[in-house]
Parts: sequence; structure tokens; C-alpha cells
Amino acid sequence: QVQLVESGGGLVQAGGSLRLSCVASGRIFSNNLMGWFRQAPGKEREFVAAISRSGGRTYYADSVKGRFTTSSDNTKNTVNLQMNSLKPEDTAVYYCATTPPYYSGTYYSRATYAYWGQGTQVTVSS
Repeated sequence: QVQLVESGGGLVQAGGSLRLSCVASGRIFSNNLMGWFRQAPGKEREFVAAISRSGGRTYYADSVKGRFTTSSDNTKNTVNLQMNSLKPEDTAVYYCATTPPYYSGTYYSRATYAYWGQGTQVTVSS
């Protein structure tokens, strides 16, 4: 089993920045994919960013490319999401997720991820 705990959410004005962190514990493997998703009220949960723990390759949704950066510290089993130039439409609950060690599927699909954190609220005021 894997446990994920997010932190760092809050209220920020448009144009501001926030840094989310996700600490993983349990059966963490080097070839996991770590992802960030978000869900706004009345909308489906959507992909935001992902990072491969083995090679550090990153992936981003078009809506956040150039503004958000994900990184990982494998020694601490931590993944971060630096969010800059925030917009009101970024308001959502942000979730950290990870795949099983030998996963199949795409980095942007919710079905690829087996473990999820409880989420942290990000609110961007205009």
C-alpha cells in the first residue's frame, strides 16, 4: 500500500504563486509515475502534471505549461508542484497520485494511477 499526503494549498490572488508538496510512504518503487490532478466544483478531475521517478521526465497539461513546474526528491519520497502566475480558473482541489510499479496506460489518464491523496484546496481570487 501507498499513502500520499498533500500540503501547501491556500488562498492567493491572481498572478501569485503557491507550492504544493506530496509526501509518499509505503511501497514506493523507483519506476513509479507521480501525478498531479485537480477538480473544480462541478467538473471532472483533470490531469495537471506528472513526473517519472526513474528518469525525471515531466509532463504538463497545456493549460498549465510554462506556469507550473513539478519536481521530485526521491530521497525524501516527495513530489512538488510549483504554481506561478496563478489564474482564477486554477481554483480547484489538487490531488497527488501515483501508479503501481509496473503500470500501463498514459500519464494523463486517471485510470493509470492507483493511489491518491486526500487533496488540498487552492483558491485563486481575481
